[in-house]
Amino acid sequence: MTISDPHRAIDAVWRIESPRLIAGLTRIVRDVSLAEDLAQDALVAALERWPESGVPDNPGAWLMATAKHRAIDALRRKTWLEGKQAQLNGEIEARLEASVPDLDAAIDDEVGDDLLRLMFMCCHPVLSREARIALTLRLLGGLATDEIARAFLVSEPTVAQRIVRAKRTLAEARAPFEVPRGAELGGRLSSVLEVIYLIFNEGYSASAGEDWLRPALCEDALRLGRILAELAPNEPEVHGLAALMEIQSSRSGARIGASGEPVLLLDQDRARWDQLLVRRGLAALERAGELGGAHGPYALQAAIAACHARARSAGETDWERIVALYDALAQLAPSPVVELNRAVALAMAFGPAAGLEVVDALTAEPSLKAYHLLPSVRGDLLAKLGRFREARAEFERAASLTRNARERELLLQRAREMVRFGSGSPAADARKAPIDDR
Repeated sequence: MTISDPHRAIDAVWRIESPRLIAGLTRIVRDVSLAEDLAQDALVAALERWPESGVPDNPGAWLMATAKHRAIDALRRKTWLEGKQAQLNGEIEARLEASVPDLDAAIDDEVGDDLLRLMFMCCHPVLSREARIALTLRLLGGLATDEIARAFLVSEPTVAQRIVRAKRTLAEARAPFEVPRGAELGGRLSSVLEVIYLIFNEGYSASAGEDWLRPALCEDALRLGRILAELAPNEPEVHGLAALMEIQSSRSGARIGASGEPVLLLDQDRARWDQLLVRRGLAALERAGELGGAHGPYALQAAIAACHARARSAGETDWERIVALYDALAQLAPSPVVELNRAVALAMAFGPAAGLEVVDALTAEPSLKAYHLLPSVRGDLLAKLGRFREARAEFERAASLTRNARERELLLQRAREMVRFGSGSPAADARKAPIDDR
């Protein structure tokens, strides 16, 4: 670890290691709530010791070792209180043998991945859909409650209540820490896919913080998606989601500039797109089609991403096909966010007035009231129509709503450009799209 500020280093380590830490501890104590508490205890210990001793070479292993010692103490207390002293040593030894001793080991088989086991546990049918997703984002995505609330477009107290109730429900139901099989696997798959999708989206375009991307979240989501593709090879939507993440990930290196600033889709150097990931994504999309899933929600989004991947330049993008794909997606899985993205595609294919008509209709949508991309898109379309004063107000409103520092600066820059445009001064290209194709 080379980060000079120990507290910044601890925060970075926690973001990366907490899902693995909680998953490994859940294997030992069989209680997600207790596992999260033990992980937090290890974090507190790191905050107390690392500023003086320095960040260890393998901080994830240090956290796990610390948490395991606390887990052993917790198991001893539990066993003692239950009057099972005779079983103490055997039970602790068995559980520790079942744990993961080496955090650096990449175990990708269907029975050896604690992250995957924890994900299916969090997606147990005793929980509501909303609770499953919120809990998994919290435990495996490492997201704070306010970040999850923003992803769901709901209030923070609502998400907090869902998480608390979900952990309590799992404990009461004694939900097993395992990957289900057969019919039970299919029943939980849709929730798992949705969770992976949301985790990837948060990594791809961080809702808050100083960074435009959170690569660790993208990597975990992509890894879990690949594992699922092996675990459920005949499920078309698994391949559809894998295709979407592979293709989107191919652009990661081109999405940020030298100083970490966002580089939007139309401005990206396509030579920097990872062609291996593109090929993997297109192959997964083809597999989804072979299984009859070409019109599933994830496969449709992957097909949209594939349109960009196949275009040698931004100008060669088949926007009319993208509009058609968004039309199909809106029919299958209607939502205000899908409609907003469809408006962007309409504007690119048929002119900004066509897109603005759709966006204006969305301004009355309650769930988008605090969604920064709505005024961002509207500002871009107004700028393209030469309505610079109105565009400036929309960009400023969007900047006030986003909690991502990089995105805020991008939007404020667009607002300043509108002032120069309005005064007739030279400025950057007013046709620039305000958002990526997320």
